[in-house]
Amino acid sequence: MEHPIFQKIEDSNKPDFGDMFSKSFELFKKVWEQALYHVLVTMVAVVPMIILIYIPYIMFALYMAENDGYGHYQQPDIAFFAPVLILYGFVVFIVIFISQAIVLGITAHFLKVLQKEDTGKPENVGGYFDLIKGNYKKLFLLALASFGIALLAILLCYLPIFYVMVPLQLLVLFFAFNPELSVSEIVKASFKLGNKYWLIIFGLTFISSLIAQIGILLCIVGVFFTAYFVHVPMYFLYKDTIGFDSDSDENSLLIS
Repeated sequence: MEHPIFQKIEDSNKPDFGDMFSKSFELFKKVWEQALYHVLVTMVAVVPMIILIYIPYIMFALYMAENDGYGHYQQPDIAFFAPVLILYGFVVFIVIFISQAIVLGITAHFLKVLQKEDTGKPENVGGYFDLIKGNYKKLFLLALASFGIALLAILLCYLPIFYVMVPLQLLVLFFAFNPELSVSEIVKASFKLGNKYWLIIFGLTFISSLIAQIGILLCIVGVFFTAYFVHVPMYFLYKDTIGFDSDSDENSLLIS
């Protein structure tokens, strides 16, 4: 039996572009501090993984830069470095997907914070990683699916990437507010809603991304305050098209 979310998408009304932005600015005034915290938590969780990726690369570069004082540099042992390089590439991909899964989980938490602040419902809002606990496999698969779809679009002469970038932006929304959906259902729902309002969502994403970068003008550090603004219009897109009800709220994961 098909999940009710698909019928809600089918019955959804066209969202008002200007209204979503005006509401987004008003809501962001209330949550900018939480947005900053989410950016910092994301950096604390992801940056060490990025550093971990670069350590072997830097060590190899230093090894290759060594010479005997006469300009004779080290020659790599192909028989040794070839399998190591393959293993390194595999580890890099795994770390990237793990990082992306963590980012999705933290972003989903921010979306739930937006819902609480917007609706005023007394939800239990716990830790930043609450939506990751017990859902890491699903988040990892979503990150993998997102990469696979984007890679396929790129291989098809790049143009399809402009199409798929819209539904890919919606994956985290459906996960945050419908955690009971399977990975395939989340992808299907994202493409269904993305196809229906592609131009509106593209406009929302493009303009909100530009606004999110305004912080760069404030001595660069300001971008930490504005970076998560991009998720606020997307929250209102979901609310204005699909909406929330008591049943979906009861089934949603609690955050603290």
